[in-house]
Amino acid sequence: MAHNEWEDRYVTNDMPWEKGEPSPGLVDFLATHPDLHRGRVAVPGCGTGHDVRAWAAAGFEARGFDLAPSAIRLAGEKTPAGLPARFEEKNFLDDPPHSPFDWLFEHTLFCAIDPQRRDDYVQAALHWLTRNGQFLAVFYLIPDTEGPPYGTTREEIMKRFAPHFDLLENWVPRSYPNRTGLEWMTWWRKKM
Repeated sequence: MAHNEWEDRYVTNDMPWEKGEPSPGLVDFLATHPDLHRGRVAVPGCGTGHDVRAWAAAGFEARGFDLAPSAIRLAGEKTPAGLPARFEEKNFLDDPPHSPFDWLFEHTLFCAIDPQRRDDYVQAALHWLTRNGQFLAVFYLIPDTEGPPYGTTREEIMKRFAPHFDLLENWVPRSYPNRTGLEWMTWWRKKM
């Protein structure tokens, strides 16, 4: 979808992806890894900011980015005062970060972009991360070719990311009810 089409979806409240809570896989990951380095984390395609707030509540300097101005506005409105979560209008694929991040969290952005731009996504991930930066991703494994969401496979993900990132762990996470068994969670470190 074009930039203005995403904005239209937020303005008209046509957001079937909006679940009202952070990714269950992310919640579980943060709860079971209390000793993670508390660095800066970027959440591109953050929507209304649930995942950003989860990272911030766990002690990270969390930043959410979205190309839809209304998503950024809603994310700010939903964020309690004092929570270190910040939001900015930015296109992850085309706009460089102000400075690189220690963590990058993927949740429903990879499946939302045109599959022809997936190589651009990988390059953006590399640019947005520091040396040895970590990439935590919840990929949506569906067969759909008419999206968004657009389907992907474990094989495609490995082919695209493994040349640039070392896969540390992977598992099937706890998911929203309509996505049970359809998500694959991966934890990568950027190669030197």
